[in-house]
Amino acid sequence: MTETLAEAQNSAANDPARGHETIVVLDFGAQYSMLIARRVRELNTYCELIPWDSPAERVAGLDVRGYILSGGPSSVYDEDAPVAPQWVYDSGKPILGICYGMQLLAHQLGGKVGPGSEREFGPASITRSIATPLLEGLPDSVEVWMSHGDRLEALPPGFVSIAHSGNSPYAVMADPARGYYGLQFHPEVVHTPRGKDMLRNFVRDICHSEGTWTSGNFIDETVEAIRKQVGNGKVICGLSGGVDSAVAAALVHKAIGDQLICIFVDNGLLRSGEAEEVVTTFRRNMQINLIHVEAEDQFLTQLAEVTNPETKRIRIGNTFVRIFERESRAIEDARFLCQGTLYPDVIESGSHGKGAKVIKTHHNVGGLPADMKLGLVEPLRYLFKDEVRRIGEALGLPEEMVWRHPFPGPGLAIRCIGEVTKERLDILRRADLIVMDEIREAGLYRDIWQTFAVLTDTKTVGVQGDYRTYGYAVAIRAVVADDAMTADWARLPHELLARMSNRIVNEVHGINRVVYDITPKPPGTIEWE
Repeated sequence: MTETLAEAQNSAANDPARGHETIVVLDFGAQYSMLIARRVRELNTYCELIPWDSPAERVAGLDVRGYILSGGPSSVYDEDAPVAPQWVYDSGKPILGICYGMQLLAHQLGGKVGPGSEREFGPASITRSIATPLLEGLPDSVEVWMSHGDRLEALPPGFVSIAHSGNSPYAVMADPARGYYGLQFHPEVVHTPRGKDMLRNFVRDICHSEGTWTSGNFIDETVEAIRKQVGNGKVICGLSGGVDSAVAAALVHKAIGDQLICIFVDNGLLRSGEAEEVVTTFRRNMQINLIHVEAEDQFLTQLAEVTNPETKRIRIGNTFVRIFERESRAIEDARFLCQGTLYPDVIESGSHGKGAKVIKTHHNVGGLPADMKLGLVEPLRYLFKDEVRRIGEALGLPEEMVWRHPFPGPGLAIRCIGEVTKERLDILRRADLIVMDEIREAGLYRDIWQTFAVLTDTKTVGVQGDYRTYGYAVAIRAVVADDAMTADWARLPHELLARMSNRIVNEVHGINRVVYDITPKPPGTIEWE
């Protein structure tokens, strides 16, 4: 029987965690919760982020070695403050509380937390007072990143203070007998330079994880899981040209070979030359059965006079799936749709659990109709982008594909602010191509997480030659990041920005002004829409 979309989204088509040591992060709403999970993954230990109110059954079957309680915006003494479930404490496993998680650990175990006389936001220095496995190998004083308004006023029974800061007498606390530890700061952010070492000490020395979560293991186990899920059925994979769909297709093809049929829907929203590159790469280099559907007119018709970004995403998603369903009718025994959904996509789309907030609807997890007749195969659903790249390299995909900058599912539609028309898309494509050419020429492509041009809906007065012009303003966006959860704007050389601006206004008709976006994430997202 073909599973429904809801059943597919609630089931794990590929469950790579079974048999691997696992650290579970309970999410209390911190903006850095996903980053904690990513840092643990970097230690070759599987880590899963779950809502704070999850039942014990959520981790059944996992080889849980320890728990991390994330930060969060609440105060533990508030009446409706989220709390860690009792089953976590009853597990007998080590627990690490971070910021709110530390205060919650103290609050639930008999300590006292109250409003701080001074809020701590930003850099601070902590000094170790007692030797502890958590801080093993670190100097007595280390720089950390604080972000809290409350403070621990009294330790719970059995705990000792092992480090303090100028404003926090209990910057680090520990109950070594039970394996409980608390950090008042955020070890997962880059602003805590030795934070990775602290997490490594917790994962390796306190939780005794040996680090078996590797690319090779993931590929082998994913291939087996895909075969089990799909059986003799055929899988349709939507190719966009990006690394996510490429790696997903390669994994499925490795598992089931010719049972995979890739459909490339050319929606007219791709970058310059990208459609031709997709067809060449997958047909010639990967020998995958590829159906090329030219559907630009259908998508532009759906986007006519639409300016709301969420409406754009939903209409693109619906049109995309309907075309897939139409094409699938000609494919005998087509029962599954493969998507390159990633872990951050799921989290940002508010699909993570109670209290999750929708930042934006991702094409891979939003806009799909409830009556879709294809089951979902999502082999990358548990992975971060850097993990996907490592899997792609291990599968032997071309370097230019593996390291291609991320590109959103809705394509240039969400980089074309306002109404999306063929004329405006062509203007944007030419400007974007110049930006990418200059970034590559400067040797910065691999150093930057993502770079692109944005065509705004703002027109400005300009002077070109002896003529007054009234053209669009284009924004250049370039960010550096370890993942898509947080990012900072790239400090591109002024000479490089000058070349981009000069070429765009001289070579792209309809643009007379170029600006550079210097907004980090947060507060802004990487994409403008």
